[in-house]
Amino acid sequence: MTSEAKPKWDPALVDEKLAKLVSEANLDQVSERRRVREAFKDVQLGIDHCLFKAKYTGIKTKESYERNSRGLEIFSKSWLPESNIKALVFFCHGYGDTCTFFFEGIARKIASAGYGVYALDYPGFGLSEGLHGYIPSFDAMVDDVVEHFSKIRENPEYGGMPCFLFGQSLGGAVALKVHFKQPDRWDGAVLVAPMCKIADDVAPPWALQKILIVLAKFLPREKLVPQKDLADLAFKETKKRDQCRYNVIAYKDKPRLGTALQLLHTTQEIEHRLEEVTLPLLILHGEADIVTDPSVSKALYEKAKSSDKKLCLYKDACHSLLEGEPDDAIFKALDDIISWLDNHSERNSSS
Repeated sequence: MTSEAKPKWDPALVDEKLAKLVSEANLDQVSERRRVREAFKDVQLGIDHCLFKAKYTGIKTKESYERNSRGLEIFSKSWLPESNIKALVFFCHGYGDTCTFFFEGIARKIASAGYGVYALDYPGFGLSEGLHGYIPSFDAMVDDVVEHFSKIRENPEYGGMPCFLFGQSLGGAVALKVHFKQPDRWDGAVLVAPMCKIADDVAPPWALQKILIVLAKFLPREKLVPQKDLADLAFKETKKRDQCRYNVIAYKDKPRLGTALQLLHTTQEIEHRLEEVTLPLLILHGEADIVTDPSVSKALYEKAKSSDKKLCLYKDACHSLLEGEPDDAIFKALDDIISWLDNHSERNSSS
């Protein structure tokens, strides 16, 4: 845990034993990530964040591990309302993130509105197998996502039910690539600050990029890419930014060379394929985002061939729209998402 060697824990939540467990863990190994997360599993419940403090009833959750066709054990989680399900929402998380921290609160909010929510950790992230923070092939990762979500959709219970993609940051790029692979399979996509282009303030200078591209061919797993602290850039509220430390299995080191190269190539590809987007689209982006470029979300909105598309720009909001803004702004964005889902679920069910 090199980038955050001595986090300042709330002693009411984290005792010396837990703090030592984190400081000594080798998170490159999935067994260590799972051990640390198990120890911290209930700590987040005491965090003073609106996503964790909000209480919802009538939601069933399930965590599971399943080995996929590439032989990788993938962690996934579901949040299902106990009453009738309006539609299914499939979540793709952001870079370095997991589906077991802030997204817990987001998923419960969406599930409380009548939606079945499914999410997974990509290989190498969270609780799924793989070297921590390493994406050797973005396309292979997208194939893993397609395979996992397709199995869920094949459940006879869900026959004919509307299904929506929900991608956040890098997950927005994943969702768009899933759509490119399955152009007619999805009823819509919600994209929050999608990574269609890495903002200039975050990307290394062009000359350095050239050097890193060469090095990545020989040292793809090395953590050599210089990067500013993304939490500092992404979260408007300092208190909420500081709470990121409690996501103890998030990847917080410098990007690995191979991963950085994959992200660079993927954003360049997507930026040139915006006109291929055809599904109903809701795009949400903070106008003050300096992690992913809001101008590319505008370009996505303008160039997408979708006949049904909506762009919501939030004045003065930063990258982490659903986690790092003031409480009222977070729930405003969540309400915008649920309103759009309601409208499109009703439209599909009545058609």
